[in-house]
Amino acid sequence: MTPEPAFYSPAAVMRQINDAWLAGRVDDLAPFLHPEIAMVFPGWAGRGQGRDAFLAGFHDFCQNAKIHEFREEEHQVDIAGNTAVVTFRYEMLYERSGIRYRCSGRDLWVFEKHAGQWLAVWRTMLDTVENPA
Repeated sequence: MTPEPAFYSPAAVMRQINDAWLAGRVDDLAPFLHPEIAMVFPGWAGRGQGRDAFLAGFHDFCQNAKIHEFREEEHQVDIAGNTAVVTFRYEMLYERSGIRYRCSGRDLWVFEKHAGQWLAVWRTMLDTVENPA
């Protein structure tokens, strides 16, 4: 079976995004992000706008945390025209400043097709629970 091109589907883009940041290759996310991507922080506690701010959040996390486990399940992709919503449940065990945390929730991404490529335009995390492990 031939591998799916990176931009072929929202699911393929989501895999590329997660593979890149989990490997600490945050700059590899840039081609998959719309320049004006918006991030709504968990619990609707603020927002960020733009690719640079979005990548800065991932850089901060990857530079200051060590991921011990990351699991995804219940992937759902809904497409209507040039818009797609990708959501999945996640569970992560990570360490920051010498303290381990277990975090779980649902990641929700909105993609839009631009010139034949699916680009992330909006993201939030729902039902986020984080506790010391």
